[in-house]
Amino acid sequence: MRYLILIIAFALSSCHNEGDHNHSHDPNGGHAHDEGETPSMNMTTWTDQTELFVEFPALVVGETSRFAAHFTVLNGHHPVREGSVTVSLIKGNKGIRHTVDAPSSPGIFTPSLQPKEAGEHQLVFDLKTSAYSDRVVLDGISVFATIEQAEKALWDEEENGNTITFLKEQAWKMEFQTAAVVKKEIYQVIQTHGIWRVAPSDDQVLIAPTSGVLKFKPRFLTEGKIIKAGEILMEIISADLTTDNLRSEVQKAKATLEQREASYQRISELYQSKVISKTDFEKTKEQYLLAKANFETLNSGFTGKGKQVVAPFDGFILELYAKSGGFVEQGTGLMKVTIDENHMLQTMVAPKHAAALEHIHDLRYQNGEGEWSSLKATGGTVISVSREVSLNDPLLSVFSEVKESIHTPDGSFTEVQIDIGEPLQSLVIPYAALLEDYGQYSVIVQLSGESYERRNVTLGKRNGGEVEIVKGLSLGEVVVTKGAYQVKMASMSGQAPAHGHAH
Repeated sequence: MRYLILIIAFALSSCHNEGDHNHSHDPNGGHAHDEGETPSMNMTTWTDQTELFVEFPALVVGETSRFAAHFTVLNGHHPVREGSVTVSLIKGNKGIRHTVDAPSSPGIFTPSLQPKEAGEHQLVFDLKTSAYSDRVVLDGISVFATIEQAEKALWDEEENGNTITFLKEQAWKMEFQTAAVVKKEIYQVIQTHGIWRVAPSDDQVLIAPTSGVLKFKPRFLTEGKIIKAGEILMEIISADLTTDNLRSEVQKAKATLEQREASYQRISELYQSKVISKTDFEKTKEQYLLAKANFETLNSGFTGKGKQVVAPFDGFILELYAKSGGFVEQGTGLMKVTIDENHMLQTMVAPKHAAALEHIHDLRYQNGEGEWSSLKATGGTVISVSREVSLNDPLLSVFSEVKESIHTPDGSFTEVQIDIGEPLQSLVIPYAALLEDYGQYSVIVQLSGESYERRNVTLGKRNGGEVEIVKGLSLGEVVVTKGAYQVKMASMSGQAPAHGHAH
């Protein structure tokens, strides 16, 4: 397990409207109970894949306890909607178990057990679905000899007055996510910005192969248009020109080729008969090959009226340099196209950081979807760091090769963080977990499956999408990263919601 937080909050920390958990409140807001009533328990634990929040009457010998086991898939925080759950109560090498083959409602499985022996037991939940399987093990679970013993052990617990109740059924119906407080390396960072550039090797300027009148073949040829390799993009028509007439040039090249080819065939026969020297044969062969290359070059893309300009690869048009209907000279640049596979990030940095730029540990950026990424995580590299500044260019530039898909236009800006200095091990959480009120930051901490607490925190350094927590949280605690505002609003409603399921 990546982390395991076990919270035993004996129903008192997540009490709802009267009757919802089969217990009531005294006039002071505390818990009242009827004599002989079995007190309830709830526990929450996490594995790498699953959150289990389980509520059940205290385990008493001879009494049947029905579990309300809430299973949540952590990736996406949605309820387990199908599969089976087996609950086992084990002491030593003996135990009992019960399996239910489907949830009683989405996310909630309700197996039952009737303990036979008092003492400390192990409670095991085995989840099996079509997508994955998981096992949750809870140690030190008490089985009481009598209800009276359970009451004495459990009813005296005091509840936390700052607890916010937010039901699993509420969380499952919205965009909700949690994350554990973890310890990671935190660097000093340079906060700056960068500009996305297409890698120079991805660009190609298409040149006019002849002089003539330019005509766009697709009627709407614009910047940003997606192109396919071999697609005809333009045609240069020179048939009506008195000079630089391509038709004439092609015909002349063809005639020359036919003449040189006939000479080469004749000389080849004479050379085989040893009538002429090897020098004369090689000279004739060279003339033939040059004539052939010249004709093929002129004839490539020739349509009878002019020459076609075709896309050299799959990509898109970056810039157009010429207009349809205009005259272009041979060698004129017509358009710039790009393959858009490799990206370069140009990051601007103040000259005062020049020494620190000699030892860059990582460079973090936003990949166009609002999410932070980094060179180290994606296999990118720092290409170079500029060494000079000027009045017109007062900042240093860090050029980086980015090896992932970037969904922003060439020339657009992105936030950038450059990791420098020696790293320190520190507690971090996702930056998305933070709530801000007039400069004061807080987070919503998940105490158990349906119990939360708003807690003020002191921030340290920010590394991409994560932020250092200097004060306010402990390693392994769980914070809400999506849906924190809704939990906060639940704390201000003044009324705890009723459960959507029976216990």
